[in-house]
Amino acid sequence: MTFDVSRGDLISRPVDAPTVARELEATVCWMADQPLRAGDRLLIKHTTRTVPAIVTDLLDRTDVDTLQRDTTVQSLGLNDIGRVRLRASVPLVFDRYRENRATGSFILIDESSTARRQR
Repeated sequence: MTFDVSRGDLISRPVDAPTVARELEATVCWMADQPLRAGDRLLIKHTTRTVPAIVTDLLDRTDVDTLQRDTTVQSLGLNDIGRVRLRASVPLVFDRYRENRATGSFILIDESSTARRQR
């Protein structure tokens, strides 16, 4: 038996199979000056891959003082913590963060703010 494995591919035992999906839900800490809103286009850097994605929905924002969740959220501002739904342009292979931090985490990159800084 042979396997064709490339950089960024994930090998796992069948019993530990990760999730493969284009759509995911995650808790994020937004660290950009521009607010995050549903419909925003971003890049997801996950393990060795960077792929385009869109924010399909903002689910809630967590009040860090009370830990209450605001489900009427319209945007996430600088240092806000909230749950979002994302849709990547290609399927991602990931685990739950609490099970595997390396494959369960990612970075969201706002292309527009990165482009402005590089000019």
